[in-house]
Amino acid sequence: MSMKPRETGTYRGKRTLDLMILTLAGPPALVIGLMCAIAIKLTSRGPVLFRQVRVGRSAQPFTVLKFRTMIDGENPIIPSDDRITAVGRFLRRTSLDELPQLLNVARGEMSVVGPRPTLPYQLDRWTESQRHRLDAKPGLTGLAQVNGRNDLSWPDRIEFDLRYVSEQSLLNDLMIIWRTAGAMLSGNGTGATSADDPIAGIAGATK
Repeated sequence: MSMKPRETGTYRGKRTLDLMILTLAGPPALVIGLMCAIAIKLTSRGPVLFRQVRVGRSAQPFTVLKFRTMIDGENPIIPSDDRITAVGRFLRRTSLDELPQLLNVARGEMSVVGPRPTLPYQLDRWTESQRHRLDAKPGLTGLAQVNGRNDLSWPDRIEFDLRYVSEQSLLNDLMIIWRTAGAMLSGNGTGATSADDPIAGIAGATK
């Protein structure tokens, strides 16, 4: 599937903001990421990184990167707690498992702020209006993530994402980045997505 992105709601300088944040966050992220990788390797068998095909802007597929938080092997979209490692639980609570996605941002597949990248099979469940979620690059964080994250119902999450797509601005992005710091410290909304969620796993349940 290929969709033509809308120009409405985008703003000039968004990529520049991404590159500025990468420049500032790169050195400390490298140090923290190395510590995370060592902790994962020392406490559980398997690769350090988890790779999964997701869908980005205009329904273009790409491989998203995360630190592995579950035991190695085939894991369900909605994991049981006993499959999440001790280190993985900490990484999820602090959102440090998403740190490798800075590489996705550097490659231009993602932005710092935007709707979370979705799984390919979920597109068939979207309405035409919900597909406008793909008019923006997926982000490390977004309006839904600072307003409840996995504690939100699917309809609420998609509404926050659509609102973000239609109201993108430098000021909004800076506000979301600021609020993300508080959300990471609190760890709120980091639980696995409910099994009755029709789009289970959209906000990071599959790691």
